[in-house]
Amino acid sequence: MSNARWLEVSLVVDGELAEAVADVLARFAPNGVVLESTAIRFQDEEDKGQAVGPIRVRAYLEIDQRLEEMRQKLETALHYLSLVRPVPAPTYTPIPEQNWMEAWKQNYRPIAIGRRLLILPSWMDPPDSSRQTIKIDPGMAFGTGAHPSTQLCLELMEEWVEGASPPDLVFDIGCGSGILAMAALRLGGTRALGVDTDPDAIQNARQNAAHNGFGSELVFEQGSVAEVLRGRWGRSSAPLVLVNILAPVILRLLDQGLADLVEPGGALILSGILEEQAETVIQAVHDHGFAPIVQRRQGDWVALLAQRPSGENSSSL
Repeated sequence: MSNARWLEVSLVVDGELAEAVADVLARFAPNGVVLESTAIRFQDEEDKGQAVGPIRVRAYLEIDQRLEEMRQKLETALHYLSLVRPVPAPTYTPIPEQNWMEAWKQNYRPIAIGRRLLILPSWMDPPDSSRQTIKIDPGMAFGTGAHPSTQLCLELMEEWVEGASPPDLVFDIGCGSGILAMAALRLGGTRALGVDTDPDAIQNARQNAAHNGFGSELVFEQGSVAEVLRGRWGRSSAPLVLVNILAPVILRLLDQGLADLVEPGGALILSGILEEQAETVIQAVHDHGFAPIVQRRQGDWVALLAQRPSGENSSSL
């Protein structure tokens, strides 16, 4: 390693593990984490490609006097994660002194989702395409568009928007990077509010909104269902509500009033649900008066689009 400056840590995992592994690596990598698909599916020669297959998670540790300490801590963290679900052993590759970020950028491809969306990194110019582009750096651990749960949510949102009037307001609960709220506006929405309990997520989402040219029509604030229901940021219900978290959190949010955020005739899109958890979530959504429910699957992940019946009293302010 005498001529190397960086030690690349790489793991290939399925979509279920990708973000958990990325979260672990991000604790020790000073320059962020890269998530990339191991395969791209193309519909034809002009297709920009869609990410499929397992996800490769990469991070880069600086080779200095703290390297072995960082490596041991990283492996300990991965070991604890493997107690929940088996994690493959990481691969270590010394990287010579170079701009490694520029090196992997050369091989990065945009991610096409649905018929109208294209996820681009910040350094890439939008291609000559009819697709609506959203710039999100793949070096971020969450909300890059590579995860199946995000793709499913975006696809369902596109289908709903095309079959209904563009929503004048969209709520993104647990907004993370803000990708869902930004996509909703790209697809024709008028305004969007994203909330998250993590202040770092809100700061990141606001930066992403600025990089994508959004202004006052897109608002990100720290909070969750309770604050939105109280009308802290204006209206307390919307025609489209998006939630891409995890099934146990979705169930808890439903108990806290998530269903009341959806206007009569509006839609609730839920993602981040593992296949074996789907029936429990579907039953909970039914219990809150939503029908019908549309399902979409990708690998082990499921997303749901539930319609709130028209004619109910709205909770809007």
